[in-house]
Amino acid sequence: MNNHLPFTISNEKKMNDINVENVCKALKEREKKGLKTYGVNTMRTDLSTLEWLQHLQEELMDACVYIEKLKHQKNNE
Repeated sequence: MNNHLPFTISNEKKMNDINVENVCKALKEREKKGLKTYGVNTMRTDLSTLEWLQHLQEELMDACVYIEKLKHQKNNE
């Protein structure tokens, strides 16, 4: 048993985390959309490690822009 957790889950009734379930569902939907749109998935072998890192960096930069927009929106409420 992990004593570092702030709570314990009874063996009688384990519940799935709805947030994890929602993320899994969204990932499956995104995978289908990506295959339909681009015809490839991340199992592709035509990109180098640097190209994968470039894709990741671009996605993270987009995420930073979204965060900044939401912070600005929240500050102006």
